Amino acid sequence: MSGGVAPTVPGLRALVDGATTVLTEAGVPSPRHDALALAAFALGLPRVELALPPPLPDGFAAEYAELVERRRAREPLQHVVGYTVFRYVTLRVEPGVFVPRPETETVAQIAIDEAAARAARGAEPLVVDLCTGTGAIAISVDTEVAGSRVVAVDLADAAVGLARANAGAIASPRLRVVQGDACDPRLLADLDGTVDVVVSNPPYIPPDAVPLDPEVRDHDPDVALYGGGADGLDVPRAVIAAAARLLAPGGLLVMEHAEVQDAAARAAAAATGAFEDVRTVPDLTGRPRTLVARRVAHPVVGDSPA
Repeated sequence: MSGGVAPTVPGLRALVDGATTVLTEAGVPSPRHDALALAAFALGLPRVELALPPPLPDGFAAEYAELVERRRAREPLQHVVGYTVFRYVTLRVEPGVFVPRPETETVAQIAIDEAAARAARGAEPLVVDLCTGTGAIAISVDTEVAGSRVVAVDLADAAVGLARANAGAIASPRLRVVQGDACDPRLLADLDGTVDVVVSNPPYIPPDAVPLDPEVRDHDPDVALYGGGADGLDVPRAVIAAAARLLAPGGLLVMEHAEVQDAAARAAAAATGAFEDVRTVPDLTGRPRTLVARRVAHPVVGDSPA
């Protein structure tokens, strides 16, 4: 009769170290962060501390290995765990809907600051978020600016459904999610001339600028990436035109774009004749990524919101 020795089960630190190596070799941009996030997800915890590792349930190593394999294949971390954090809210994410990026938080900040300033003066700011995706910007405005009225718009069925689910779980009942096309000149026509802030992270990638990251190229939907036209600015120009029509005098347009599109975006806003103080705001890395323009307070003769 031979005495068997039970196999040694690796501890959490060893498993995370191994996952980090696997993800590094796969070219994942943040391998250690993702390895820890996947471990926390598998354990049902918000985070894990390797200095004080929790006990590992039976089958953890196999479950963790499956999660790491999905990430090794460059499935977005957010799709694997089913959520992402944007500013102060946790949003559900699903395949087929654009995953919000941290740099868009600065776009949301400008819209929030403008809405908050109006609320501080006793107004109930009306904010329209075009191309809302998961609803990230709209929900952030709703939850951070008390009394705000927010309308979120997206064209895609999947995005509208997900934005409504996220809003239902997080936002106030005042937030409204509607299905519509930012390129439709009649979109939200009942709000023409009454909106305080139009904010948007529209699709803007040119057709020949295919993203290098597999997480973006292979998983974000084309309708949320490519802006149309040779320069990728067909949808952004439509957003600018919609803002010129929707904004009340003195209202603010805030729109994300690619860093190489800053001059073209400013020119598009200026060409409407509807905006003043047209400028580009840098993101946290200093790249020119956000168009900001104010609707003229006193329209000149011949000025048209169209």
